[in-house]
Amino acid sequence: MQITEHIASLSEEGRLLAAAAEQAGPGASVPTCPGWQIRHLLRHTGMVHRWAAAFITEGHTAYHPDGGEPDLDGAELLAWFREGHGHLVRSLEEAPFGLECWTFLPAPSPLAFWSRRQLNETTVHRVDAESALGGPLTPVSAPRAVDGIDELLTCFHARPRSRVRSEKPRTLRVRAVDTAATWTVRISEDPPQTVRDAGEGGEETVDCELSGTAEGLYLALWNRLPLTAVTLRGDRAVARLWKENSAVTW
Repeated sequence: MQITEHIASLSEEGRLLAAAAEQAGPGASVPTCPGWQIRHLLRHTGMVHRWAAAFITEGHTAYHPDGGEPDLDGAELLAWFREGHGHLVRSLEEAPFGLECWTFLPAPSPLAFWSRRQLNETTVHRVDAESALGGPLTPVSAPRAVDGIDELLTCFHARPRSRVRSEKPRTLRVRAVDTAATWTVRISEDPPQTVRDAGEGGEETVDCELSGTAEGLYLALWNRLPLTAVTLRGDRAVARLWKENSAVTW
């Protein structure tokens, strides 16, 4: 996906998140984030949006702490969220292609990193907001879902802070049946190593395979859908290992 596509999708995802939050109400429980209500979701995501925008607009080249979550609620909180989301989108749209600032995952450029990262951040939390309504979720296109899986497997969980570890080496295959995308995740005592096969691939014997639509896999791997939403073959203990240890913060 291109930067402009990421930014356009980010704009839409934030709009959908706010609309679902407004419909659900600030006190609605968020099933995908146990213990959270919509007010917590808005405070967290709005804080992240402002934190990200500060790197883009202020050019911080080292880690800069966020400004904390606001003591707001109700209509005031919703307006604050929408304002911050709009500011983030405009910051990305107006940023120079050669933007230089701090990032924390591999990417072709800081602008590519922040547009992709904030799109996936907002998409996952939009799903959270819609889950509070108990109805159908807004679909995620296959190309966007594949891009989100790539970020999670090849970037987030390649970092030393990943808790997906195993004393006994294990392999997990992730296969998107509606695309040609297949990933092989090697789990050991070190951070997971993931290789993406752009073709059919997947001939290597693995301990466990998760297959399904790219969207289903994206949401299941981000723990927004249960693993029963995809097809599991092989050792279920490997899938449980992922489920129990793959949550990320940033």
